[in-house]
Amino acid sequence: MADQKPITTTTIFLFLPNLIGYARVILALGSLAVMRYHPKTCTWLYVLSCLLDAFDGAAARKFNQSTKFGAILDMVTDRCTTSCLICFLSSRYPNWAIFYQLLISLDLASHYMHMVAMLGSGQQSHKKVGKERGWFLNLYYTNNRVLFIFCAANELFFVALYLSSFPLKSPPYLGEFYGIPLSYATIMAIVTFPIWLGKQCTNVIQMIQAAQILAQVDVEERNGKLAGAAAKNK
Repeated sequence: MADQKPITTTTIFLFLPNLIGYARVILALGSLAVMRYHPKTCTWLYVLSCLLDAFDGAAARKFNQSTKFGAILDMVTDRCTTSCLICFLSSRYPNWAIFYQLLISLDLASHYMHMVAMLGSGQQSHKKVGKERGWFLNLYYTNNRVLFIFCAANELFFVALYLSSFPLKSPPYLGEFYGIPLSYATIMAIVTFPIWLGKQCTNVIQMIQAAQILAQVDVEERNGKLAGAAAKNK
């Protein structure tokens, strides 16, 4: 049997899931470049970048190419693309700027604290959430369908707000909702709103539990040091 070539950093960078990740970054950058002027083109590029998120994980599992670099690339891409879109929304809806700023802060803080807490507690991935974290977070991270639905609805809600910020040349008359003229974008926002709200609640729960895990790690480390110091003094 021929000896296998050693794994190098270049090998990791060229794993299929990571190549998909690079494609996501390129598509996201393309959407940002046309965000102010071409809403349809921007939407297609943005949505395609988000959809590829489902394929990189599947490729990692199928070809046994799960890596720490890939996991971080995936999460950073998610956070950056969503944050950039929310930043644009704050410029289109200036009266809601503080609300969008809080959403970005919650999203970044929640996911960063969760990742550090999981890695600090010995987990290899931020998605390896056990049942001790509660049934909901366990379901959220271990059931791919649930995770996809929440993430997709979250992005589609923001996309709907983005599209609604542009006046339609020939708006189709789809009725009204509490005095709000309905378009395809407003209907998408109304449909996805409940799941979007659930996603924000998930971020709050995730951040609180991550803080508890980090504090518990501190407790164990400090108690270990105290026990070691007490043993030396005997």
